[in-house]
Amino acid sequence: MGGEVMGSLTEPMLAAPHGGRLVDLGVCPERAVELSRLAARWPSWHLTERQMCDLELLTCGAFSPLTGFLNENDHASVLDRMRLGDGTLWPIPVALDVDDATREAAERCGALALRDDSGLLLAVLNIDGVWMGDHLAEAEAVFGTGDLGHPGVDQLLHRTHRWYLSGRLEVLALPPRHEFGELVYTPRRLREHFEELGIRRVVAFNSRNPMHRAHQELTLRASRTTGAHLLIHPVVGPTQPGDVDPYTRVACYRQLLPSYEPGQATLALLPLAMRMAGPREALWHAIIRQNYGVTHMIIGRDHAGPGPDRSGRAFYGPYEAQELVARYAGELAVSMVSFPQLGYVAETDSYEPVDQLPPGTAVTTISGTEVRRMLAGGESLPTWFTPPAVAAELHRRFPPLSQRGFTVFLTGFSGSGKSTIAQTLETKLLALRVRQVSLLDGDVIRRHLSGELGYLRRDRDQNVHRIGYVASEITKHGGVAICAVIAPYDRARKEVRQMVESWGAFLLVHVATSVAVCESRDTKGLYALARAGELTGLTGVSDPYEEPVDADLVLDTQEVGAEECADRILLRLTELGYLEPLRRTPCV
Repeated sequence: MGGEVMGSLTEPMLAAPHGGRLVDLGVCPERAVELSRLAARWPSWHLTERQMCDLELLTCGAFSPLTGFLNENDHASVLDRMRLGDGTLWPIPVALDVDDATREAAERCGALALRDDSGLLLAVLNIDGVWMGDHLAEAEAVFGTGDLGHPGVDQLLHRTHRWYLSGRLEVLALPPRHEFGELVYTPRRLREHFEELGIRRVVAFNSRNPMHRAHQELTLRASRTTGAHLLIHPVVGPTQPGDVDPYTRVACYRQLLPSYEPGQATLALLPLAMRMAGPREALWHAIIRQNYGVTHMIIGRDHAGPGPDRSGRAFYGPYEAQELVARYAGELAVSMVSFPQLGYVAETDSYEPVDQLPPGTAVTTISGTEVRRMLAGGESLPTWFTPPAVAAELHRRFPPLSQRGFTVFLTGFSGSGKSTIAQTLETKLLALRVRQVSLLDGDVIRRHLSGELGYLRRDRDQNVHRIGYVASEITKHGGVAICAVIAPYDRARKEVRQMVESWGAFLLVHVATSVAVCESRDTKGLYALARAGELTGLTGVSDPYEEPVDADLVLDTQEVGAEECADRILLRLTELGYLEPLRRTPCV
């Protein structure tokens, strides 16, 4: 699929199970050549990972009956009543958001070239609508809350641009998917696969996590109950922070598949960007799966829910998703299969519905938090919980903490002592010889990687993001990144934390030395220039510093020297398990 020219729009389209037709937005080769030539002079937008997934599923018909990103009327109708403007059931908005400069350029041109990160032209949007979104109202409609603790709300309010564009979409190529190859099926190809095997009934299982024995038992019960072939159809697009990465999950699915009977199950991957919208998303998943030829779908407890809020309360009721799908059953070609929560009963070595067990029956469970704790400590996962082959993949991806990478991120005013602490810490970690260590100093990074950036907020954030990206790559590969950067804004620091914590630890150190002390040192002469009016945008003088309330460690170099500050950081890393306790040689 990766990078190939799509089929002609004039080709016959396979009928969808609900009586509609699969949308195909691909253009013929001649039109693709013409668009490539024209797009060289048009403004471009580099699609985010979420937008790439949306484009792919729009193009191949997985989002049928959508023929493009929603226009303003359809978008408002979806928010208000979970229907397109013509009344068709559709619960989740699929819209293209862009920044101010791109919106202005696209309006002037009347067209926008949509490209991937490498610059490959994927599609062209012929603009017919531009409007400003009300993201808070959208969050409350789709997610039922404006709480920033909900990852979907946070995505909308902090990482979604305010302008939406709509128009006729012409697609030249699907986003390349070299990583998963033959496991990514289009709806047309998956239905052909079922037809080739003579399969008429298919029950789908949606997942964004590795499958354990409870999940497998649930799929087996669903297959037996419906008499249907099992489609394991996990999403491999963005989900929510903290989830296991798709590469590890796919490796786990591959290991699990041989444990099913031959011909009993098909593994196919769905490049969907989940919104974590709970009930609305469950209904959306059902509509998407019927486009893939599915006749039944498992809707689990808290389907597509993001977990609890800050107070520990779930955003959605445990069976709210099942109730919403059931309410619209008459408009769906896919039938819901629902099951109560399953728990492990050691006495029978089986998983059973918890609410159907006799009183007093001992039920054993392991929470996600407990799984992470066991992996962090190098403990074996019990075979009653997960097959050994799956456990091996998880241990490979999540080695003990003492073998994982981490990032130490020092933030504070200019002259606070960040760089000196960082250099001292680097020396001490190198002496331990436990990992490769890289020092990412803000001034050095600006000189070598961010020389074109100024000191406006967006430029400062861009510099911090670049440092964070490099730190996350170092952490991913088991190394140590020490970052020393002013990083004055809370949102940018949180985004770096999120990037890094996908792979290892992120230790935010607030070097809380006061502005007065930093100015008295004035090691670079910046404060004198700022007071004289010769320098603008100096943090602490003419630009704000948002003091971190989520710092893992607070240090003040007026009270503690760089040596002791570095030792305190090492102690915290040891307490967290990322460093082995120092063994002192006894005196003889």
